[in-house]
Amino acid sequence: MSESTGTTQPTKATQPVKSQLPAPAEEPQGSTQEVKAKKPKKKLGARIGSFFLNLLIFLIIIGLGIFGGYQSGIGVRQRAQVSLVNQQLGDQFSRAIVDIQFGNYEAAKQRLEYIIGIDPSFPGAMEKLTEVMVLSTVPTATPVVSPTPELIIVDDTDYNGLFMQAQQLIAAQQWQNALFVLDTLRRKDPTFNTVQVDGMYYFALRNWGVDQIKAGNLEGGIYQLALAERFAPLDSTAHILQDNARAYINAASFWELDWQRAADQFYQLNGSGLWDGTMTATERYRIAATRYADQLYAEGRYCEADEYYTSAQSAGPLDEASQGFAHQAHLACYPPTAVYTEPPATVPATTEPPPVPATTEPPPATTEPPPTDPPATEPPPTETP
Repeated sequence: MSESTGTTQPTKATQPVKSQLPAPAEEPQGSTQEVKAKKPKKKLGARIGSFFLNLLIFLIIIGLGIFGGYQSGIGVRQRAQVSLVNQQLGDQFSRAIVDIQFGNYEAAKQRLEYIIGIDPSFPGAMEKLTEVMVLSTVPTATPVVSPTPELIIVDDTDYNGLFMQAQQLIAAQQWQNALFVLDTLRRKDPTFNTVQVDGMYYFALRNWGVDQIKAGNLEGGIYQLALAERFAPLDSTAHILQDNARAYINAASFWELDWQRAADQFYQLNGSGLWDGTMTATERYRIAATRYADQLYAEGRYCEADEYYTSAQSAGPLDEASQGFAHQAHLACYPPTAVYTEPPATVPATTEPPPVPATTEPPPATTEPPPTDPPATEPPPTETP
């Protein structure tokens, strides 16, 4: 027998018998069938609800996708329309610039007004319209360009012949005819001697533009130099001449409207020899500075008026009225002041009498005796009674 450890191990006799465990209570048969019948109904309803929920979510996603696509399509169409409008406005603006350069101010005005009517904030449109309104009042220059001989093209299919003819015309400085031959050659065969033809284009356009500016056709010269820049950068001489021509046109836009700005801007061109077919830059500076000085004199700003009068006189003589104003302005700005003069030095007095001039003849004698004193007489005696 094993020793007792103080604990009692369960034995088979004490272990519960499975058969002795209480059997679970059996539910009635009718209730079990009802439960089994109801469970499929709950699953089917849940599935139907989930189906409709998923369908609703799917339809919402489809609707959002369609709406987003519709909005995106509208945005793309609007952007395309805006891009097309901007392209058209840009084309009209470029054409207006060309019209301004060639003096077609009425056509440029109509184009700029059309642009502003569609897009008032179009860059540069309002400034150019103001410039056109001013330039239309400025007398236009009459181009003085030497006539070129009539050009005759014998065979426009002989590309080598056209190339040689253009070279001859450039050597003869017939720029316009040379450009006409080059245009014919380029139109017939754009690939013929491309580099050489481009160089000839640049040379002809550059020199024709310079000649036009020197002849007084500023707008035409600026346009030709702008075309030359498409082939190569301008040299310093042509570039400076182009900038001066633009500055002349800009300064002339203030003529008779703002004498101060006209004078200040033409001062930068004074002595350049540039002209617009009517007056040189120096002549315009003299007139503008004189007129502005007259305004300053009328306002009582004499020192400023004197400065402009003096500067205008360096460019040419003043008219009679302005000469008088200039003199008065100078006196008012620099009034004359009293000049201090030292008194003459005094000769110190001497005790010696001044010398008597010597005479050779003695003074004439007098026959009359010198006066004598009368004799003294005694007082008469007084009688006593």
